Amino acid sequence: MTAGSGTQEPATGRRTPGAQLLGLLVFLAASAMVAGLGGLATANNVNGWYATADKAPWSPPNWVFGPVWTILYIAMAVAAWLVWRRRSDGTRPALTAYAVQLALNVLWTPLFFGLYPALGTPALWIAFGIIVALAVAVAVTVLYFGPISRTAGLLMLPYLTWIVFASSLNLWAALNN
Repeated sequence: MTAGSGTQEPATGRRTPGAQLLGLLVFLAASAMVAGLGGLATANNVNGWYATADKAPWSPPNWVFGPVWTILYIAMAVAAWLVWRRRSDGTRPALTAYAVQLALNVLWTPLFFGLYPALGTPALWIAFGIIVALAVAVAVTVLYFGPISRTAGLLMLPYLTWIVFASSLNLWAALNN
C-alpha cells in the first residue's frame, strides 16, 4: 500500500537494487544535462538583452530561477525513475511522453534567450509556441505517470505549474519586446 493513498502500487519487478540505483542516476544525469544545456543558453543572455527587456510585473528576480529549476529537475528525474521501476504496461508510453517533454524543455531556453538577439520578437513568439507545447506535453506526462505511480504524477505537478507560470512570462515578453 502507498502511504495515505489507499491504493496498492505494483511491485518493482526483478530489478536489483544496483540496477535501481543506476536507473535513478541515469534519470538524474539526463535532468542535469538538460539543466546544463539550458544554463549555457541562458548565461550569455540573462545579463545581455534580457537584463534590459520589458519583463512582466510578476517576474521574479533572476536568482529565483536557478534554485527553482534545480528542485524541479530533481523531482522530474525521481518521478521518471518511479515510473521506470514499476515495469507496467503503461511504462513505455509514459516514459516516451517524459522524453518528449524533456526535448521540448531543452529547446525552449536557447530559442527564448539565444535567438532573440538574431531574430528579435519573432524568437519570443517561437519560444512561446514551444513552451505551450511543453505545458501540454507535461500535462500528458502527468496523466500517464499518475496511474503507474501516484507519487510520480504528483512530483510532476510543481513542474507543470512552473511551466504555465513561465508561459505567462514568455507571453508578456513577446507582447512587449
